[in-house]
Amino acid sequence: MENLVEQQKEMTRRAFLKMMAGLGLAGLAATAGGCLHRAELSAGGEGWLPYQYNVPGTWPAQVRGRVPIDPANPSIVRDDQKCILCGQCLEVCRDTQSVFGYYELPLVDELVCINCGQCALACPTGAISEKDDTEKVWQALEDPDRFVVVQTAPATRVALGEEFGLPPGTWVMGRQVAALRRLGFDAVLDTNFTADLTIMEEATELIKRIKGELPGRPLPQFTSCSPGWVKFCEYYYPDLLPHVSSCKSPQQMFGALVKTFYAKKKNLDPEKMFSVSIMPCTAKKFEAQRPEMNDSGLYWGKPSVRDVDAVLTTRELAKMLKQKGIDLTSLPEEDYDPLMGKCTGGAIIFGATGGVMEAAVRTAYFFITGNEPPPTLLNLTPVRGLGGVKEGAVDVPGVGTVRVAVCHGMGNGRQVLEAVRRGRAPWHFVEFMACPGGCIGGGGQPRTAVPPTNEVRARRIASLYDADAKWVWRESHENPEILALYQEFLEHPMSELAEKLLHTEYVSRSAKLRARQAVG
Repeated sequence: MENLVEQQKEMTRRAFLKMMAGLGLAGLAATAGGCLHRAELSAGGEGWLPYQYNVPGTWPAQVRGRVPIDPANPSIVRDDQKCILCGQCLEVCRDTQSVFGYYELPLVDELVCINCGQCALACPTGAISEKDDTEKVWQALEDPDRFVVVQTAPATRVALGEEFGLPPGTWVMGRQVAALRRLGFDAVLDTNFTADLTIMEEATELIKRIKGELPGRPLPQFTSCSPGWVKFCEYYYPDLLPHVSSCKSPQQMFGALVKTFYAKKKNLDPEKMFSVSIMPCTAKKFEAQRPEMNDSGLYWGKPSVRDVDAVLTTRELAKMLKQKGIDLTSLPEEDYDPLMGKCTGGAIIFGATGGVMEAAVRTAYFFITGNEPPPTLLNLTPVRGLGGVKEGAVDVPGVGTVRVAVCHGMGNGRQVLEAVRRGRAPWHFVEFMACPGGCIGGGGQPRTAVPPTNEVRARRIASLYDADAKWVWRESHENPEILALYQEFLEHPMSELAEKLLHTEYVSRSAKLRARQAVG
């Protein structure tokens, strides 16, 4: 009987080892046990690959590399211990954003990156993330001599809840305001205020271009709210920079005004102010550090004063709330502070692909005709949705047909830019967003799905459009705080002061790479 038991054990052991050998695990077990020497393991040589990827085995190789990230990158970082070289970051950078591989090697003097952070959303291990600036903000909040003001982008209010277990697209604007107050911010204001302001300036610029009043600024006019696509244009299409609107993004308009207009109204020293942005976008960290973004400092004769001092992603805000033990879901709804805290529905939809275009068309129609836009312009369906490139036409009395286009994801953007470069663009106005879905799909948004799905993007977008449809004011020119800003400070759109604070110029980065049009 004992012999039978021993035979069964032996048979079981043999069957088990045979099974393991079939999977290629027996050799791995021997390796782990130290039965093989390092020289026998290094089938891949002594290259840069981590040691475990040099071990021979029967599994097919899955190592596909990764995108290069500069240690000095202001937007994203990589934890090498988490990286499994799966190649997901490469695929999104190459296939969706058309950045990686669209240049010749060797590189000139920098690693090519548009800072969009889509690689961070695609990374299955969380190896790539935003550069963490929370400590910088904590220090400012704890400094009694600092007046710390915060602005919140439209896309954060339909995504922050996901970090606390709420369904994608849940509207948490009021609870987000309450959460920021509990973190200790001295003023909680809204980027949507300057989204409305962007429309006032950009619609005026568009009309002037159509009328031929801006020499050297041709049609079509490109929007400039996405710093990732601006940098993409600087790298690959510098010859088209004259098409780019001179308007800053809402984040940077806000930064310039909060340390000039707001500081004056509140009798604050701009050197003691600390301006924080809550953004869905990792590229906003890069944008805030651009050397030209210090117009508030130049206004006061203090060039060292930056318009925006720190940018936090939606994920970083969630991290800070959790560090403080603040449960977003249990907070009451609260309103933004007055003065740079009111907005319209047109500003809210900035967070969705096509939203900037739709808001601009509403106000441009009013500026041209003096009449309120028809209902069709309050629901401009041709530019809504997740189509890669969308086109629309608007009949404007006194002007004729204004043709528009919208694209998101730089692979789609490249198609439109090529059409413009070749003189085959029938449009007057083109909106570009670097990230798929627009800002709602920014590189700093919650990782509700890895990689992100259109279902998640669509729910976030739907929430923004629902809010717009219910808002008291739907058009940017209806915002009473915007009208007061012009009356008390800026005078009128594209005034001399508005040009100094709200407009900028971009630079060619073509010397940083040797661009090519196709991969392979």
